[in-house]
Amino acid sequence: MTAAPVALYIHVPFCVSLCPYCDFVVYAGSAARGPRNRVAAFLEALANELELRADALDGATSPLETVYFGGGTPSLLPPDAIARLLGRIRARYGLAADAEVTLEANPGPDERGDARAWRDAGITRISLGAQSLDPGELRRLGRRHGPADVAEAVAGARDAGISSVSLDLLYDVPDSTDERWAATLDAALALRPDHLSLYALTLDDPDAEGLTGPAGDHLPTSSGARRWRERARPLQDDDRAAAQYGHAVERLAADNWHGYEISNWARPGHESRHNLVYWERRPYEAIGPGAHAFDGTTRRWNAARLDRYVAALGGPTPRLPPGGSESLGAETALAEQLILGLRTDRGVPAESATRPPFDAVAPWAIDAGLLERRADRFVLTIDGRLLSNELFARLV
Repeated sequence: MTAAPVALYIHVPFCVSLCPYCDFVVYAGSAARGPRNRVAAFLEALANELELRADALDGATSPLETVYFGGGTPSLLPPDAIARLLGRIRARYGLAADAEVTLEANPGPDERGDARAWRDAGITRISLGAQSLDPGELRRLGRRHGPADVAEAVAGARDAGISSVSLDLLYDVPDSTDERWAATLDAALALRPDHLSLYALTLDDPDAEGLTGPAGDHLPTSSGARRWRERARPLQDDDRAAAQYGHAVERLAADNWHGYEISNWARPGHESRHNLVYWERRPYEAIGPGAHAFDGTTRRWNAARLDRYVAALGGPTPRLPPGGSESLGAETALAEQLILGLRTDRGVPAESATRPPFDAVAPWAIDAGLLERRADRFVLTIDGRLLSNELFARLV
């Protein structure tokens, strides 16, 4: 890598069951639990990849500012396995004394694990995949938990002394209503989390996008998930999604939340430091099936297949897993910098609008009410956030 990573992402590809809308690299059922589970083999491979990636840096490291256990459902791992991994990370990379260490967890009682054990292992932040606090919506989404489980998971994290708690929520759920979305948001706020991530439900087709080949970072979509998505797409609505997002912006602003990125809000001091690394295009390392890394000039990814990952990294002579990489040219890097900057509430420097490719896009975006100038920077308006994909497409 040309620059030392400041963050590390660890992908844990196990879930108890697979949600039909999910495109993350996930292995469910017997791979995650039971006598044939793949967890031990995965953990051995993961530890070996951690060592090989550190070797490749040849000592060019500085203490990591953030570590993020994502998935999948990382809370299915034993806490002592998390503690051992963090010990290896400290030994090979270093870990800042105030490092943010996040664990994603599902709220169900058989999936969220022991919050005190997570804290003792070194976790400082928990991100709970609530998705909704409406029982009917949770059933439609294939979730295994109920609203009460979310409340219990938040309370458990608080009681354990976890310093920051985040909730993920989905809007534009099939057959959703504005009233149910408002009720979910109010119920989430009543739990007093520190951070909220609000995402429009997107039903992509990774197979059609060519992401599921041997070196691809996605798994093929199951036939059941494909059928669910075909039924769900007609039940979504762009106008409803815009209205629900707009309600969230107003509701959270009224409650003094900091909307620091298109999809993310935080109480003061609880912004996701790990995700800010991505949006600021700082270098980060990544391990696990389907994980992506960035060294400042090149993006690298691991292939999604767990069997190929374990085959490469297991045994007496582990080798780096299959995957791919992409070196970013100057034009691509600049467009990416603009797009990621505009996603945040800081926006981009005003002088960016005088240089390609932004100079050809900024006048249109300003006239359309998507972009506004604040002091010496350009930022997206609320309409700009809603139509950001259209604006970003014009930058590439």
